[in-house]
Order: sequence, then C-alpha cells, then structure tokens
Amino acid sequence: MIELLVYLLCASILVSGILAVGVKGLMAALASAGLAGLFAAVCYEVLGAPDVAMTQASIGSGLAMLIFLYAIRRTAGAED
Repeated sequence: MIELLVYLLCASILVSGILAVGVKGLMAALASAGLAGLFAAVCYEVLGAPDVAMTQASIGSGLAMLIFLYAIRRTAGAED
C-alpha cells in the first residue's frame, strides 16, 4: 500500500513539474512549482525522512516561492 502511495506522489510531482513548465502565466507556473515541492515533502515524510520533509516544506516550497513571488511582483513593471 505504501508503494502505491509513493508512486502516486511521484506521478503528482512529475505532473506538477510538467504543468509548471507548460503553463503560460507566471503565477500559475509558480503555484505549480510550489505544489511539486509540497508533493515532494509529503513523499519524503511517507518514506520516513521527516527532517528532510520539514526542510523541503519550509524552505523549498515556502521560502523559495515567496522569494520568487516577490521577484515577479518587483519586476512586473520592468517589462518592455
């Protein structure tokens, strides 16, 4: 049963990553990339690495997405 859950999470990571690359809008791509990071954090937790899962969730999905959001907001007016 755990193997099936891990396979579903890995498939979700792949779908989210492909969706992040394929969408047109920056905000949608940012949300998809953050979702891929959250799926990775859940996958780490299921596989028994809670320290890696917490780091991925807080830094990989949380802080990195906030920095990207800030950068997108700051450079939105700089488009020519």
